[in-house]
Amino acid sequence: MAIKVHLDEVLKKRHMTSKELCSLINITEANLSILRSGKARGVRFSTLNKICYYLKCDVGDILKFDGELGDESDE
Repeated sequence: MAIKVHLDEVLKKRHMTSKELCSLINITEANLSILRSGKARGVRFSTLNKICYYLKCDVGDILKFDGELGDESDE
């Protein structure tokens, strides 16, 4: 996939656990784990909004484009 997820790095910089973030944004640890691993096929804007709000970051801090087109078979 051409979009890389850097949520773990942002969590570490903010000294927050994924469990704490789950509690704040009201999603399950399993769903956040899927997002953190880069295996999510999509993410709601409302979820991204909450993540950015509580981590005091920008979407670009969490999601990075690697410059490649990517392929759905990369999953």
